[in-house]
Amino acid sequence: MTAPRRPLALITGASQGIGAATARLLAPRYDLVLGGRDEKRLEALAGELTEAGPVAVRTVAVELTDDDALAAALDGIDRLDALVHSAGVGELGTVAETTAQTWRHQFDVNVVAVAETTRLLLPALRAAGADTGADVVLVNSGSGLTARAGWGSYAASKFALRAFGDALRAEESGHGIRVTSVHPGRVDTAMQERVVAHEGGEYDGSRFLRPESVGAAILAALTATRDAHLTEIVVRPQG
Repeated sequence: MTAPRRPLALITGASQGIGAATARLLAPRYDLVLGGRDEKRLEALAGELTEAGPVAVRTVAVELTDDDALAAALDGIDRLDALVHSAGVGELGTVAETTAQTWRHQFDVNVVAVAETTRLLLPALRAAGADTGADVVLVNSGSGLTARAGWGSYAASKFALRAFGDALRAEESGHGIRVTSVHPGRVDTAMQERVVAHEGGEYDGSRFLRPESVGAAILAALTATRDAHLTEIVVRPQG
């Protein structure tokens, strides 16, 4: 008697932060494809996960904004149960000081690469969706709900990511695909350290959400019974 097939999840930005935390939480339930730019970190995480339990892990070191490399990296995935978009950049600055290059880079990584990755994987997601259902999770931001001074280009990219999620949800619900936007507040990550430095503050990670807390929200969206659809999840630091 053959063992039941384990579902497959692909996580972008899996080499650190929220992506890595999510991979650790999903490993008991899913086989994994870990995407990111840092091959050494991806391999180290894959080794950690396979040593801890019976999970199949594949790593994909790729620059998400390189369309040809991305298509080649994702080729051969014919069924995908969950796609978690955790990769992203956060470049801050006022409208007066933010260049066109920064605007383009932020949208390329936070929106265009997400859309292209999803487009390439839609046949695989639909294959799972027609059977047991599939999920797409977009790790957004509180800045995808409210724009503040000095966060213009980043917030605009996250508002666009939210709009992408809304459109994808409407288009793919008939294919058994759920789409969830997760909006964390500030999270204790390397990106947050850069943000605090930009603001001229002293970094104290205990003031922020743990990456594992955001990963838990992602897991909740993925494991909700199929009669339920968590379309948006907002997670804020306590206190």
